[in-house]
Amino acid sequence: MKIDAFNHVLPPAYAQRLFAIDDSPVARNVQKRVAGVPALVDMDVRLRIMDEFGPDYRQIINTAAPPLEDLGPRDRTTELARIANEGMAEIVAAHPDRFAGFVAAVSLADVDAAIEEAQRAFDDLGAHGVQIYTHFQGGPMDQERFFPFYQAVAERGNKIIQVHPCRDSSWADYKTEDRSRFEIWWTLGWEYDLSAFMSRLVFAGVFERLPGIKILIHHGGAMIPHFAGRVGPGWDQLGARTPEDQQEDITGYPLTRRPLDYFKEFYVDTAYFGAGDPMRTAIRFFGVDHTLFASDSPFDPEKGPGYIRSTIANLEEMDILEDADREAIYHGNVARLLGLPD
Repeated sequence: MKIDAFNHVLPPAYAQRLFAIDDSPVARNVQKRVAGVPALVDMDVRLRIMDEFGPDYRQIINTAAPPLEDLGPRDRTTELARIANEGMAEIVAAHPDRFAGFVAAVSLADVDAAIEEAQRAFDDLGAHGVQIYTHFQGGPMDQERFFPFYQAVAERGNKIIQVHPCRDSSWADYKTEDRSRFEIWWTLGWEYDLSAFMSRLVFAGVFERLPGIKILIHHGGAMIPHFAGRVGPGWDQLGARTPEDQQEDITGYPLTRRPLDYFKEFYVDTAYFGAGDPMRTAIRFFGVDHTLFASDSPFDPEKGPGYIRSTIANLEEMDILEDADREAIYHGNVARLLGLPD
């Protein structure tokens, strides 16, 4: 059994509503981006792609970026969350042998409404978790106003928070420029966003305050495992590089362990787009028990099967894994975390 834990869809009713938005630059951009990826909306196309990987291959689905709160007024984004979640629940119900479940969309423009929608998705629609993004309209996700949302999900025990990056070309690469060039904002910027999100939550004490919280970081934990020396011994010297008049910049929640230890509490996926060596590094850093098989389908050059195929190939040829490790990564870990049939 292979349960692909992080894949994107646009349920038909949600896609129709999304493509009808004509007053949002963010909506126009995503309309252009996803128009050439039919497997996002057409489930017949999607199922034919999945057929390549046999009857034991299943997906957990979520909505494609951008964050809902970037698509317009608060009432609209709350409505979009409901439409998206009902649509994903319908897809799972129609094909239970192909889709192991879905992760709910929420709009954090209204935290109370986001909690309410998450609870509705859990209780009425069977969602296995929620998807959030690495920032809220350019602001950090360790703001105290988001803590009740994290707490509400953590208290449900077997629900997970999936984290997806979301910066765009307006995030310039240099102070002297207005925009990011050559899609650096995507290739490198998204990985910085994920890493910064993880860091801010660690120093905000999320794992100290909510020891049962389950957070899945997309793209294998991004930069963190590849800079383990800086994250470990480097952050053990927190404050050594900060002037006395900037001490507020290094004041966070009182931590009782090394920063490095908290980073290892995140769960990560295998969405490395066929790059086996970085995947190996991430598995070594986070451990087999914190690694979930995921491909990020259908955003590969083939519009569906490419990243699935290459990710499986990476895991099959990885010399640091025993058969039991592969079984855990392919389905055992996600089944344990979400209470799925093993």
